[in-house]
Amino acid sequence: MSLFPKVVTVSVAFLSLVVLCPAQVSHSEQVQVTPPLLRMTDPPAPDASPSELEARGDQLRMQKLYLDAMDYYRAAIAKNPHSAAVINKIGITELMMQRYREARKSFEQAIKEDRKYASAYNNLGVVYYKMSKYGPAVKQYKKAIAVDDTSASYYSNLGAAYFARKEFNPAVVAYQKAVELDPNVFENSSRGGVQAQLPGPEDRARYDYTVAKLYAKMGYSDRSLEYLRKAMEEGYKDFKNVYKDAEFAELRKDKRFTELVTAKVPALPE
Repeated sequence: MSLFPKVVTVSVAFLSLVVLCPAQVSHSEQVQVTPPLLRMTDPPAPDASPSELEARGDQLRMQKLYLDAMDYYRAAIAKNPHSAAVINKIGITELMMQRYREARKSFEQAIKEDRKYASAYNNLGVVYYKMSKYGPAVKQYKKAIAVDDTSASYYSNLGAAYFARKEFNPAVVAYQKAVELDPNVFENSSRGGVQAQLPGPEDRARYDYTVAKLYAKMGYSDRSLEYLRKAMEEGYKDFKNVYKDAEFAELRKDKRFTELVTAKVPALPE
């Protein structure tokens, strides 16, 4: 879910800075700020319908032309001011630009327009998560699940928030539900969604070992082995538990498991 599967707009973004020293400086020591976002397409047509404006905004957002997408979404809202779906999309676009305060307000407005809009609760949770406010994120993810308990990404996001709070048992429960709903949820998240914010290699290693256990428990051997390898590479300190954890009972019969645990996998640098 497994969405979902993932650009700071401040005044300094309009500058291109290079840090130089008196001595010769290599390219690796130079710092260049990302250029500002620019509008790249024609403005919205005055006679376009709200649905046409929204559809064009979707296209531009997928192309990462966020300012242009915002123009079209706002034009759609001007003609249909109570559309929770479009307000939610404005929030998503603001989130993509890391305008967290504006995104939060947009998602809150979308919720006011439609109290049963699960996506807006989830996306508000993502804002809190990206701001490292994991408690409020958990609260919003639970609200999303209360409205729609069929989305793997909601459970995956909830698990990520619990994991960031080091509440590992509820994190495992949430992740397991996510995998039950969509076995590809973690791959989908890595391509374009929200992943657990793991500050150090120890936390990353524990996360990968936890995911490996979930996949092994559900019979997904290939995925379990993939995450076990990651845990090994990251130097998971309790990796020896792989020989006794019940979740790996069947996987231990796989010759690929033996090949993996007996291989000398170099640890990743911190």
